[in-house]
Amino acid sequence: MDLKLEVLVLPVSDVDKAKEFYVDTLGFRLDADFPIHDGYRIVQVTPPGSACSVIFGEGLTSAPAGSAQGLHLIVTDIEQAVGELVGRGVDVDGPFHDATGAFHHADGTHRIPGLAPGRPSYGTFAGFADPDGNAWFLQEITVRAPGR
Repeated sequence: MDLKLEVLVLPVSDVDKAKEFYVDTLGFRLDADFPIHDGYRIVQVTPPGSACSVIFGEGLTSAPAGSAQGLHLIVTDIEQAVGELVGRGVDVDGPFHDATGAFHHADGTHRIPGLAPGRPSYGTFAGFADPDGNAWFLQEITVRAPGR
């Protein structure tokens, strides 16, 4: 059985502000904006090159605005991606890598500024947040692990 992740729901406080950030600032594709009725609105956006979309709006989740953490966007050149985001006005932390050489720690401990030594796939990250504080990471992957 295939199970494909196709939608993530983000908790936001201001739908229009979130839409401006994801579409105008980040360059995500606007797929839909359905104002169904007062208190119920669905906005769907998709990162360039992604098969998974992001939905936010009103009446979609009971999670507090900004509580989504550790969302990952995969890039093949993290320096280029960071440069593009910074050029779009996004405050980006990184690139950085974890002292363990593995996945980054959630609290930022063991974080070392700069590219992972030897620049292995899966080893270098950068982070940013949306206007509500939903936390995203860029992760550089140039060669996929087997079966991926």
